[in-house]
Amino acid sequence: MRSIWKGAISFGLVTIPVKLYSATEQKDVSFHQVHREDGGRIRYKRVCTLDGEEVQYADIAKGYELASGEMVVLTDEDFEGLPLTTSRRIDVLQFAPAEQIDPIYFAKSYYLEPDAQGAKPYVLLRNALESSGQVAVVKVALRQRESLATLRVRDGVFVLETMLWPDEIRTPDFGFLEEDIEVRAQELKMAESLITTMESDFDPSEYHDTYREALQQVIEAKVAGKEVIPAQEEEEGGPAVDLMAALRASVEAAKREREGAPAKPKKTAGKSKSEEKAPAKRKTRKSA
Repeated sequence: MRSIWKGAISFGLVTIPVKLYSATEQKDVSFHQVHREDGGRIRYKRVCTLDGEEVQYADIAKGYELASGEMVVLTDEDFEGLPLTTSRRIDVLQFAPAEQIDPIYFAKSYYLEPDAQGAKPYVLLRNALESSGQVAVVKVALRQRESLATLRVRDGVFVLETMLWPDEIRTPDFGFLEEDIEVRAQELKMAESLITTMESDFDPSEYHDTYREALQQVIEAKVAGKEVIPAQEEEEGGPAVDLMAALRASVEAAKREREGAPAKPKKTAGKSKSEEKAPAKRKTRKSA
């Protein structure tokens, strides 16, 4: 991995130099827009709508359109004067329980690696944060944008998760929230039974992107010159007329599926003999 930012965690009077890396990557099949007849790449030109001339990238500025339709042009000097005080710092603002932070606020995750002489204070803050059972709420500026973020520990490494600002979270405004919808006790009990039947420990390795895999097979077939026949889509059923019957059938189907699958070992409080002999591992707290 290549670092995309260098700075420092500012924790009281302690400064921890760090490097920042993207913690995730989007696994997707990339396409180019091409000419259907010969496969030639489609290129776009930057053209001014007023004079019709092509504009070089160096001559392009940022413009803010007013309600009147007029355009305010901002220069690099205008942006240089903005108060990005955390441009090279990750300022720790407070510590809070992870469950108090709604996951809807999280935007993107990054790994932090200690730089130069920062390993010892990095490990010190990491261990203290782990034992506290909390996350650090911080402020950071990345790509000319200031964000709130959290610092938590995952697999012995700090994870910086940038957050949206409160005014960037939309309020759900749906009509059904104002309706008085009655749910019978029997229906609620059956729904809870379905949840219990499908309950198990989450293992992300059990899931995979079937669409991307199928798309890759289509591309490989094209390369091999084979005939590609698209799979027939199954018709989706409409809303259940009898909710209780649908819930009961779902519970039975979930039970049958579970009985046919190998049982998963459930986590227990006690330890096996082999676990007791094994060396203790540092526990890493996962965010909510």
